[in-house]
Amino acid sequence: MPALPMPKTATECTGVLLLHSDRDPIPDVPAIYFVMPTEENIDRICQDLRNQLYESYYLNFISAISRSKLEDIASAALAANAVTQVTKVYDQYLNFITLEDDMFILCHQNKELISYHAINRADILDTDMEAIMDTIVDSLFCFFVTLGAVPIIRCPRGNAAEMVAVKLDKKLRENLRDARNSLFTGDNMTAGQFSFQRPLFVLADRNLDLATPLHHTWTYQALIHDVLDFHLNRVMMEEGQGAEPSPAGARPKKKSRKTYDLTAADKFWQKHKGSPFPEVAESVQEELDTYRAQEDEVKRLKSIMGLEGEDEGAISMLSDNTAKLTSAVSSLPELLEKKRLIDLHTNVATAVLDHIKSRKLDVYFEYEEKLMSKSTLDKSLLDIISDPDAGTPEDKMRLFLIYYITAQQAPSEADLEQYKKALQDAGCDLSPLNYIKQWNLFSRVMNTGSQFVMEGVKNLVLKQHNLPVTRILDNLMEMNLCVTMSCDDVVVFVLQAIVFVVGGGNYIEYQNLVDYAKSKQGKKVLYGCSELFNAAQFIKQVRKQDTCKLSRQHRTKNMNFNESGQFNLLVALCVCVCVCVCVCLKQAGNYLFYDL
Repeated sequence: MPALPMPKTATECTGVLLLHSDRDPIPDVPAIYFVMPTEENIDRICQDLRNQLYESYYLNFISAISRSKLEDIASAALAANAVTQVTKVYDQYLNFITLEDDMFILCHQNKELISYHAINRADILDTDMEAIMDTIVDSLFCFFVTLGAVPIIRCPRGNAAEMVAVKLDKKLRENLRDARNSLFTGDNMTAGQFSFQRPLFVLADRNLDLATPLHHTWTYQALIHDVLDFHLNRVMMEEGQGAEPSPAGARPKKKSRKTYDLTAADKFWQKHKGSPFPEVAESVQEELDTYRAQEDEVKRLKSIMGLEGEDEGAISMLSDNTAKLTSAVSSLPELLEKKRLIDLHTNVATAVLDHIKSRKLDVYFEYEEKLMSKSTLDKSLLDIISDPDAGTPEDKMRLFLIYYITAQQAPSEADLEQYKKALQDAGCDLSPLNYIKQWNLFSRVMNTGSQFVMEGVKNLVLKQHNLPVTRILDNLMEMNLCVTMSCDDVVVFVLQAIVFVVGGGNYIEYQNLVDYAKSKQGKKVLYGCSELFNAAQFIKQVRKQDTCKLSRQHRTKNMNFNESGQFNLLVALCVCVCVCVCVCLKQAGNYLFYDL
């Protein structure tokens, strides 16, 4: 993120305050605002101008402010006689969040506004869908302005991804037409953006693949996101889990929450976040053993020289013949930081391991891998669902939904009833299945302590296979992309690709693309999504979809049809029309090409 424009005068920073908090006037201090240009925020800025809170105002808007809202600020400044105090107004085009060097999302706080449920709910109005698409396009436009590149857009036909592609195409073209004020010319663009190395932007719809978000995973980062409280690269955990119970009659100890930040500065995290969990557990143990060896060496040197109990200041004052000890002591800050990271990953990995063992997540992962790769199954699905020691009701529901989605042929009604009974006996909520059945109809047409005790956990090896979004990218990367430039068709060589999933993404797809990019020498792949959810959050949204569908069905029962058969006939007719349209679209081609 670029630095915010600062006042030229040297002024002591007075602090960071929330826009809508109670703030006292500081009339001799400049103020820097960094806000979204929402109606509520604009009103508060206007109120600050009227109240003469600050000496001057530097307004930085995360996305572009509209002319009408800018006029509101101007009117408020004029009325408050503060026009000269509004020193600068900037559109920062930063309406997205970068989680990794090669991963970004659009929303976090208000992600429900552009969620999978919001996009796919059955009772959505056209105006609501337009607003959702505009929100997504505004953020993507900010992303490409910040990237300083005009993309080559590719998307599938007939879904939300196409709507986003059309709107983004229009917004980019409109900005490019005004050469004087374009955000993609002059200093805003790096050299060669209109050359033969423009980034490929692949838009995919979440409905393309509903199995992957439900999949139990086996890599470190994705597992943390699946089983722990992990948001914006921060893990929050309860301390004291598994501790001895309090004595009878005593007040139970309050569990404290521990927070860990997993950042790019953490070399262990950067190296192992995409590794299978057993490898991570082994690496943590190796790091711990190395640290203990270094610590023991310092203690040994101090013991030889009779310096037990001496403070570090005294040690550093030793003569040249103690250089070896001094060198060891000088590395203590680095050693302490290493110990902090070891403790971090020991605690996090131990918590993940507890979930794996208690829920038999390795069994679920292996079984789902076989389902998704159409391999031979060595155990009955009913056996896993009926096993009271194998996972939570949610784990069982995820497994069955993956089976239902990936099955080459839908189970018979008799088999389905048997599965449903087993799921209900296991305590599962069947409402997600009702929605998946409806979706599937159309998709078919188209240790604890310092050591990790891994007993009972299979040391599974990840099979390298491309997920649907990766296969789409691979197909496009293998093609010669022909685009129109200056009325001529030219071939563009793609060195950078960006895959974006409308409706939500996950760390499983991200890691799959990272692994794919490693096999493509000289090419870079970025992954983005409208929101980032784990399986539990996705199932919650799917459950809402079914509730919405049932509510709609309840309303349709009150419609004035002379006979129920007329309504059934109408439904059947609509389904037939949709099937025909889907078949025609499929025959017409899988991708719609937007070239800039």
